[in-house]
Amino acid sequence: MTALDQLAGDGDFGDNLASGLARAKTRARETDEDGMTAASHVFLNEVGGTSGPLLGLLFQHLAAATAACPDGQRPAVPALAEALAAGCAAIRRVGGAGSGDRTLVDALLPAAQSLRDADKRARERAVTDAALAAVEGARGTAGMLGARGRSSYIGARALGIPDPGAVGVALLLIAAADVYEPRSATALPAPGHLTRHTPSTPAA
Repeated sequence: MTALDQLAGDGDFGDNLASGLARAKTRARETDEDGMTAASHVFLNEVGGTSGPLLGLLFQHLAAATAACPDGQRPAVPALAEALAAGCAAIRRVGGAGSGDRTLVDALLPAAQSLRDADKRARERAVTDAALAAVEGARGTAGMLGARGRSSYIGARALGIPDPGAVGVALLLIAAADVYEPRSATALPAPGHLTRHTPSTPAA
């Protein structure tokens, strides 16, 4: 994540995400809060950078769906879909980004839509399918020119590099699928594969 952000951002996203999640884990253990509630507090109040408060908003809305569930038990799909959509809307409202602007919104929007579209037959793998949608959305940002965030300043130099924020959202949903749907989550790419960047070879 840090390597991706050094290529197309400020270079601090990976460290901020990792340290925030570590602090959230500690807070959850010390306060008996559920993981999402702890993460919302940490990212809203302690994590720096542009992404910290935005991810805090996402965790805050997800916490509304997960707080009442025992550890490891997936919330009802409609509640999870509503929470993810509300978190995405809050991020868009605060950050001003839309679809195609090369931000974490490009992973969140398709993930939220996937959860909304999950029918009864697919609900046992709804989070896995949402994670797959987020992965595809994140990969798609590699072909976008940035309209928001740091990548908007570097223009075409960001082409070929997926947006680190979108990749981060995809990784978070992969982690959620690993917890809630371990069987179907085996279909998801390994985190290292998603964050690996192979520089393109210039045309001769």
